[in-house]
Amino acid sequence: MTGIRLTAPAPGWSIDADVVVVGSGVAGLTTALRCAAAGLATVVVTKARLDDGSTRWAQGGIAAALGEGDTPEQHLEDTLVAGAGLCDEAAVRTLVTEGPDAVRRLIGTGARFDTTESGDIALTREGGHHRRRIAHAGGDATGAEISRALVDAVREAALHTVENALVLDLLTDAEGRTAGVTLHVMGEGQHDGVGAVHAPAVVLATGGMGQVFSATTNPAVSTGDGVALALRAGAEVSDLEFVQFHPTVLFLGTGSEGQQPLVSEAVRGEGAHLVDAFGTRFMLGEHELAELAPRDIVAKAITRRMELHGTDHMYLDARHFGAEM
Repeated sequence: MTGIRLTAPAPGWSIDADVVVVGSGVAGLTTALRCAAAGLATVVVTKARLDDGSTRWAQGGIAAALGEGDTPEQHLEDTLVAGAGLCDEAAVRTLVTEGPDAVRRLIGTGARFDTTESGDIALTREGGHHRRRIAHAGGDATGAEISRALVDAVREAALHTVENALVLDLLTDAEGRTAGVTLHVMGEGQHDGVGAVHAPAVVLATGGMGQVFSATTNPAVSTGDGVALALRAGAEVSDLEFVQFHPTVLFLGTGSEGQQPLVSEAVRGEGAHLVDAFGTRFMLGEHELAELAPRDIVAKAITRRMELHGTDHMYLDARHFGAEM
């Protein structure tokens, strides 16, 4: 696919920058803010509005070794076990080591995480974790709060942003080096039609491709444009099989399509049980963490149980939480 470009008119307008960040989720906006803080002229382009990506749909929280007695090494061990031999250990070690400070930076940016009565960050559990290490905001509105804080910070920093912009192709110079992107602004941005952002550095933070499936928890904008752009530019792409299917999605009936409502993993983290139509907890004996086993194990167990009983859904039982919940 190297050298293939989308058919489009020549750019009618252009912007010059040091860095262009494609995507406005937590990864893209964090990168853009760090680049701008380093004195680089930074442009953010996004296919919809700044806060329309996957970040604001993330419910459960952020895993980091913030609790008393927890350590990055323990977080590393849990992550490697959940990864079943497929993790890049060096990348995981970076994640768990730098995670606590990353959460603190988000707080410094303005994100308001839930706290205990003593003022500490409130922590819960999610799948694959042996300790409470999930920081959350607004209960199950963590992504929305992080997105709000980052978007506010980007606007306060007066970063140049181009919204409603579908990125078309990567630009390269005569030596084949990255030189920016072409994009099509779809009628509602500061620019209109096909344009270009010229920059020697391009960061692709375009999220996933869940919308290639008929039903997904991914938002409508997750259509894999960034991966397609990278492939056309000749980049090597790996791990395309890792499209996340969340184990607990609200069942809307057979044949439901498009973005489906997610039932936060924090519900299981607080003690909800997965049961079948007979009220049987089927995760007991499947894994030592039962309902909090890694997501792939939970998803497979749900599928096996549905096949066993010839049903198309399972249940989350939270009745023991009590009416006050």
